Amino acid sequence: MEKIPLKLLGMINSQSQSGAYTLILGEIEGKRRLPILINGFEAQAILFHIEQIKIPRPLTHDLFKNFADTFNINFLEVIISKFAQGIFYATLLCDDGNGVQEIDSRTSDAIALAVRFNCPIYTYEAVLSGAGVSIDEEPDIDDLATGGLSQSDDYDYDKFTIAELEEMMNEAIEKEEYEKASSLRDAINRRNEEDSEL
Repeated sequence: MEKIPLKLLGMINSQSQSGAYTLILGEIEGKRRLPILINGFEAQAILFHIEQIKIPRPLTHDLFKNFADTFNINFLEVIISKFAQGIFYATLLCDDGNGVQEIDSRTSDAIALAVRFNCPIYTYEAVLSGAGVSIDEEPDIDDLATGGLSQSDDYDYDKFTIAELEEMMNEAIEKEEYEKASSLRDAINRRNEEDSEL
């Protein structure tokens, strides 16, 4: 089964679940996105490492990395292997010097480890087809929360009132269309900033 390489694009707050976040992975050679709902602890673990925030004591994933390094366990890759009944499944491929081992993992933990080991992340076509979303344009990695909307899409929001935008955002959240919800949220924030400057 052919593996599809993914890249970590970023993370946005989940509007539907308090304390949760939506992790966004994207095809390296494509325009599909894989939004994965994760809890706050794993989100924090991923963000702390990406943003190089120094903490006095190691988090669980840092401890795991230190343990693996101490005993010469090499992480080869993470595979998001299945999506069933709204749940993502992941596998860690590790080399302990005697052979490659597969370890079952929650996807959020797998990504938190992947960023620490700087190892590639893959998935399969069945997962992307079942849980992925397509966009027309590549988003700027520093502006992920816009959901990759083009300027013309952004301009279309100008014809709606803030109340209408909030209603559209809530509908997107109910449908778990997180990228759309985040772009609407940003449009609302921009509108509020513009109003406050008047």
